[in-house]
Amino acid sequence: MGFFQEFKAFAMKGNVIDLAVGVVIGGAFGKIVSAMVDDIIMPFIGLITGGQKFTDKFAVLKPAKKGDVYSSLEQAKTAGANVFAYGHFIQTVVDFLIIALCIFIAIRFISKLEKHKEAAAAAPPEPSSTDKLLMEIRDSLKK
Repeated sequence: MGFFQEFKAFAMKGNVIDLAVGVVIGGAFGKIVSAMVDDIIMPFIGLITGGQKFTDKFAVLKPAKKGDVYSSLEQAKTAGANVFAYGHFIQTVVDFLIIALCIFIAIRFISKLEKHKEAAAAAPPEPSSTDKLLMEIRDSLKK
């Protein structure tokens, strides 16, 4: 079997295709959650923190020149100061936590749907009205 035939056989397996679909959907899902964090959640956090962009939070470790004071992260980086940009890291952690929460909720929902399907399939069908009537007659004859 040639290289391309082996690759075609590998690529056409169900697991590889499922993985590819999962990666594409995961990328789109990540963009949706990032947009939600950037455009909906972080403005409220910015409001709480005094209106400053959360990603602009930083601490100057060593200014470019002695006595320099920087009003923004961009200004500090442009000047060549050594900065500890903790706001971007915290933003990334918040993004991760929200994505993890959304995935957890989705998996939990899917799991509940599967359990509901299994419970519905496992439950025996309810007897018909004729069967119920025959059971009542049988029970009354036993007494």
